Amino acid sequence: MFKLECADGWDIHFSKLDKSVQERIWKRILKLKVLSTSRHLKHGVPFFVLETGQYRICYEESSSNLRTIMFAGTHKQYEKWYKNIAK
Repeated sequence: MFKLECADGWDIHFSKLDKSVQERIWKRILKLKVLSTSRHLKHGVPFFVLETGQYRICYEESSSNLRTIMFAGTHKQYEKWYKNIAK
């Protein structure tokens, strides 16, 4: 079982989504507590990506039982976010 934590500013895009979409994404975020693994954002980067339809949730696994939510939003917003952290 993992402990979840939210990074500062993770919800910039999440808060702009419809309430029904927010609920859908939030349920998926809560599943991160028991989900074993997701795909890597990129080899050598400590971030993982979870897909929920056209939405993306990005998190960092910093220890054996802690996951930090870094981003939640649409695919286009995710691409912009990814380009900013890649710099």
